[in-house]
Amino acid sequence: VSLDCQDGGKRAVSQLHCHSDTVTDFDFSPFDQLLLATGSADKTVKVWCLSENGQDLPASAGVILGPEGCQVDMLQFHSTADGVLASGAGRRVKIWDVAQQQSLTELESHGDQLQSLAWKQDGALLGTSCKDKKLRIFDPRAKPTASQSVQGHENNKDSRLIWMDASDYLLSVGFNQMREREVKLWDTRRFSHSLLSCALDSSSGYVWVPLCPGNPRVWGENLLYCFEVSPLQPALTQVNQCVTEGKTQGAALVPKLALDVMACEVARVLQLTDSFIVPISYTVPRKSVQEFHEDLFPDSAGTLPSASSQEWWAGDNKQPSLTHHVVLFPQDGSGLSSPSSSLTSPSMAPSVSTTSGFASSSSQRSLQSILGPSSKFRHAQGTVLHRDTHITNLKGLNLTTPGECNGFCANQQRLAVPLLSAGGQIAILELSKPGRLPDTSIPTIQNGTPVADFCWDPFDLQRLAVAGEDAKIRIWRIPPGGLQKMLLEPEAVLRGHTEKIYSIQFHPQAADILASSSYDMTVRIWDLRTKQEVLCLKGHTDQIFSLAWSPDGRKLATVSKDGRVRLYKPRQSLEPEQDGPGPEGSRGARVVWACGGHYLLVSGFDSRSERQLYLYKADSLSAGPIAVGTVDVSPSTLIPFYDEDTSVVFLTGKGDTRVFVYEIVTEAPFFLECNSFSSSDPHKGFVFLPKTTCNVREVEFARALRLRQSSVEPVVFKVPRVKDLLLPTSDDIFPPTTVWWEPALTATAWLTGSNAQHQMLNLQPKDMTPVSEAPKDVPVRKYAPSSVYLEEKSDEQKKEELLSAMVAKLGNREDPLPQDSFEGVDEDEWVGRHG
Repeated sequence: VSLDCQDGGKRAVSQLHCHSDTVTDFDFSPFDQLLLATGSADKTVKVWCLSENGQDLPASAGVILGPEGCQVDMLQFHSTADGVLASGAGRRVKIWDVAQQQSLTELESHGDQLQSLAWKQDGALLGTSCKDKKLRIFDPRAKPTASQSVQGHENNKDSRLIWMDASDYLLSVGFNQMREREVKLWDTRRFSHSLLSCALDSSSGYVWVPLCPGNPRVWGENLLYCFEVSPLQPALTQVNQCVTEGKTQGAALVPKLALDVMACEVARVLQLTDSFIVPISYTVPRKSVQEFHEDLFPDSAGTLPSASSQEWWAGDNKQPSLTHHVVLFPQDGSGLSSPSSSLTSPSMAPSVSTTSGFASSSSQRSLQSILGPSSKFRHAQGTVLHRDTHITNLKGLNLTTPGECNGFCANQQRLAVPLLSAGGQIAILELSKPGRLPDTSIPTIQNGTPVADFCWDPFDLQRLAVAGEDAKIRIWRIPPGGLQKMLLEPEAVLRGHTEKIYSIQFHPQAADILASSSYDMTVRIWDLRTKQEVLCLKGHTDQIFSLAWSPDGRKLATVSKDGRVRLYKPRQSLEPEQDGPGPEGSRGARVVWACGGHYLLVSGFDSRSERQLYLYKADSLSAGPIAVGTVDVSPSTLIPFYDEDTSVVFLTGKGDTRVFVYEIVTEAPFFLECNSFSSSDPHKGFVFLPKTTCNVREVEFARALRLRQSSVEPVVFKVPRVKDLLLPTSDDIFPPTTVWWEPALTATAWLTGSNAQHQMLNLQPKDMTPVSEAPKDVPVRKYAPSSVYLEEKSDEQKKEELLSAMVAKLGNREDPLPQDSFEGVDEDEWVGRHG
């Protein structure tokens, strides 16, 4: 959730799909506000690079650390070094170098379960509390064993630690023997006993201590205590006690650099309740609130790290430079507002404070650099077209098609949608006739058996192939103009498989060639002219999840439940030419060809049921994937739609609300994440239309159809451009595309070993000029050159300019004055009035 309001004072909430199990802890980097570390019960630590707007969240983590031996319980970034992260799991603490993705050290095992850890502000020491009631101090760079330890709180319930600023004082919060919540202050130079102890109340709840240097705020269920700590006396003085409206589920402090210093706001706490995020502001009353009070705002740590992870590990103890608060905000306090009103106005909940934002500077050694280059499609925008283009009132959809089926299919003229009616009915809808469908029944194809998969012939837009659960493939021909009555008899029936068919796919180059996979663990290739099986590929030992022809039509790839990816050259051998390790999960997978047919892209699940992408070199499958990327955690199989022209892949699953977009490149990091498309309700299917349906003038590089519960709506993907592109064509986005609707070969030619390639088509409209050839705009100087202001002028020139300016302001002296147009009075009237 962004701290900044959007239009209308609303804030959008985005969800980051992090782990395959419960998220246990997370922490932002102090040097990069977009870098987030998360820990989970799945035993891994992940580091994420968030987007500036907070909405386009990454689909996969930039770094994955672990797995650990047990669930990760706590995380904290280092206070001075960039890319150093401490994690606690069970009884052990590890220090990680995130940039190198490796562990720097592992501290000795604690006597019991860890409860908290905290870096000292100068980054030299690490403190921990444990269920064995001990507090420990570590110097991780010196030795993995504790340098000091002491008996902490007498009760082994939850406890927390914080360091007091950059001093040697440590504050702990826990429970005493009477189960009272207590606060203890420690001097680590004399660590044998606490300096003072203060009991708060008797409560069964846990204690949470967010740190505000010198002024800790200790959370209970609905109480917020504020103390001033004076270690030298020593004293712990309660400043105030705030009763909150809702029960506290968590709390966080807004960074110092984001406070409204001109309003004397010294701290701001964000309280998390069951339903709201409530800001609680602490201000010090002053007579003049528009003056900067240096006594309230000493210099604080800046946003630049003092050392890299390797420099710190080598012994560097430099401290981050301090930042003076007054230089970060305007002197008039403009753009800053107090959040306190949201506490007293229920209508504003949920609310967080509106501030001028965090300091924008970040480390030049930012960990974002490990995420690699960005895609030119990263700002692509998916938009649902106007309702006038939708097909609505669609009733009786079959939402239980097999996982190997896309749910529905479409070409540039019409779409086919399976219905729930008996007999495997399929509705054929014309894209040229959008609008509301009649309430009465519409003409359908009567397939005679439940539909397993179906697809349109790319070279014959009226031919539809339908695979049924009875192990037969039926070929249907749609009359020109669409169905006018129920279609009962297929054009042909293909028999050969002995069990239910998984999927079917037409050949990309040759006419009348169709491939199908079945539960009988074979892939069969059919000649639709003779209605006969011509090839039967073998070698699978379990269910075939997916098959895909190579773009040149010479090879065929499959991925199966036995965890293998196979590559066939059907005309040369019926056995696989290559095979390699595939996804570990057995819930489903898909395969497509990428990057000119030299790579294979596989979507599937890992052993923890996370949805992942695997990229293989097609000539070396046995070496395994060259890149693996985690997308998210979801039960549905990701269906990839790959655009050969742009090398962009769209990924979504049936029942998802999000379409992930990546550009695939042939060098690290291989997957370049782009903006995703999200919808408010889950879609039942998502298919892409041919490139020729795109509006090139609007920089629309992909168009899809989204199947909802009772409607079909078009979705377009555009690349925003800074300048108006009504004249030049974006030839960097629209290279020549394949004339896929014309076959390059006949079935006979392909079966006898011939090869051919499609012709290419330039999508550039005749009245448009490519961007690469468009004339470059001549930069226009917005301001006069400095020489105009710096050149020396004589006194006479300056006097003349001054007089000219005065005359221009006063106007023409020959113009009549306003009083010249006034009319006077007669003498008699004057005398009569004033005599």
